[in-house]
Amino acid sequence: EHRQDSREHMVRESHQDRELGACPRESPSFHRRFTTLTITREPQSTHGAKDGAEGTSQGCASAGSGAATATTALFEPGRDGQTPQVVVLVGAPGMGKTMMVRKVMVEWGEGTLHTQFDIVFCIDCKAVVLPTEASVADLVSQCCPGLRVPAGKVLDDQKKILFIFDGFEALGFSLVQPEAELSSDPREVKPLELTLMSLLKKTVLPEASLLITTRPTALGSLRRCLKGECYMEILGFSAARREEYFHRYFENPSKADMAFRFARGNEILYSLCVIPVMSWTICTILEQELCGKKNLLECSRTTTGMMMFYLAQLLKHRDRDNPQVLQQFLLQLCSLAAEGIWKHKVLFEEKEIKDCGLDQPSILPFFLNERIPREGEDHGSVYAFTHLHLQEFFAAMFYVLEDDGEMVTSLGRLEKDVNKLLESYKFRKDLKVTVQFLFGLVSQKSIEYMDKTIGCSISPQAREELLEWLQRRHRGLSHPGQALKVSEMDTFHFLFEMNEKSFAQSALGDFTDLDLQDTKLTLYDQMALSFCIQHWVGLGCITFQGCSFHWQDPEAELDASVPCSGVSGAGGHPDAPVVRPREELPCPIHLLCRALRHRDSALQVLRLQWCRLSESCCAELAVLLAEHPGLACLELADSSLGDSAVRLLCEGLRTPGCRLRILR
Repeated sequence: EHRQDSREHMVRESHQDRELGACPRESPSFHRRFTTLTITREPQSTHGAKDGAEGTSQGCASAGSGAATATTALFEPGRDGQTPQVVVLVGAPGMGKTMMVRKVMVEWGEGTLHTQFDIVFCIDCKAVVLPTEASVADLVSQCCPGLRVPAGKVLDDQKKILFIFDGFEALGFSLVQPEAELSSDPREVKPLELTLMSLLKKTVLPEASLLITTRPTALGSLRRCLKGECYMEILGFSAARREEYFHRYFENPSKADMAFRFARGNEILYSLCVIPVMSWTICTILEQELCGKKNLLECSRTTTGMMMFYLAQLLKHRDRDNPQVLQQFLLQLCSLAAEGIWKHKVLFEEKEIKDCGLDQPSILPFFLNERIPREGEDHGSVYAFTHLHLQEFFAAMFYVLEDDGEMVTSLGRLEKDVNKLLESYKFRKDLKVTVQFLFGLVSQKSIEYMDKTIGCSISPQAREELLEWLQRRHRGLSHPGQALKVSEMDTFHFLFEMNEKSFAQSALGDFTDLDLQDTKLTLYDQMALSFCIQHWVGLGCITFQGCSFHWQDPEAELDASVPCSGVSGAGGHPDAPVVRPREELPCPIHLLCRALRHRDSALQVLRLQWCRLSESCCAELAVLLAEHPGLACLELADSSLGDSAVRLLCEGLRTPGCRLRILR
């Protein structure tokens, strides 16, 4: 009876709509949105990989879906056949540690874990106010104040008890305590540090199980006081689970398809979706964009904008009374990031962190993962950004974040020379993402957002250098005596990232031709092209040679329908596989033709050579022919068009508004 009573109380607690640190507003729809995480036994350094959850080594497992419960995955027997009594779940902020804890609580509340644990006590170390002195029974009473039986009796059957410490690093006290002072009686009142150490050292309730979630910063001290523990590291979402999360987040399958297609077409965003809180961030923003809209073709949120929103979420609990401290910390962090990008460096030694003034425990773990050396390793801790694209974002910030002078670090002197970065990009294409973020950060919207929401000042001085570089770059690529043309797709990415009409007009104003060859154009690429074409007043000739237009992942386009495990249908079980039909997609060149129909278009020549155009493309071109007042030449070389496609084209040719003179 007392176990049932405690379960009912804990279930009420686990369903409260309270903030969860990394993932705000998850509680109301937690059961529907929870998506399997990739975890691995024994933390390992995966930071060197561009995308942490892919290509992981042996020992990886999925936790939290299908027949296997989250707790089964965490407490499964090891290679020796022994079920661990102590599990330490390690992960960076936003990787899903608290979500795993909540999943355990939900499973226990539903009775799924009845055979494994009768009682689960969960202590949120980040939020709970603990007494200075307490017994284990006191901690139990504080977790479950509604118990109708004494807490001491609840603790009688130790093997059926699970204690969870979520966010262990937040306790912040020393784990070095005299062995003789540890307690063996769960009713004995001791200083809190000794009581918790007694649980960890197993001098009290030695047969109870422990689940500890922590950031890597607390691993060193935990290793010194635990025995027989099993370490597991959260690696985030695998590729398949990213799409599943989008479908769990959005109740409407059509909106889920649109949102995932948007993210999948953007290489940077899709790679970042390995981090669960980043997937949440992107879904939250796209949900706002879809409010009152039918699609995301007019989405105004740039990749930089989503990164700034993510940064704001990370920093929302910091002390806002001293913005100078944050500004100085970010300056040092950005300097470290930029140094690393220049030197192809993603791992940083402890000495470098200290020399940069970044050894601030209250804020550093939000940005850098710490890998504690294991016993026998003769080096200190090493640090890395949670994802390479986050390092690239902060590297771009280094060039535009305002400070009182030059940044000098132990790594050497790194000048804020925007032109050097831009000119180096000619030879180092790995700088592309950093340059793209640079364009996004100096937009007027970004400057205002960083100031009002995060409290940091961005200098707009780099805008002129970026404009001159773009103009100079493409003049150098054009042959003397020929029309000035833009032939690099990244230029459109940069302008789309800034997302300012006047800047795009200035950057493209002197050019008349667009020439792209052998390029696979994703939805994101086409959105960037569409934005630039609409604001390119002098554009007279467009050539696409050997290009292909895709609205989703080309591999997914082969499937008429896609089974999506774990996404519930109407009235279906949340873990039952369902088959959802693919949404009917617009014509592949719809965005291009729509952009060309804007009223200021000066286009005269359109070449779509070896682009594998479909019948629907001819229908779209027919509308363009009928409505465009200046289009005089259309070339469709080797398109393998059938009779029905040509008939559609002829309908456009017959309209009174058609001004075409040459058809090849």
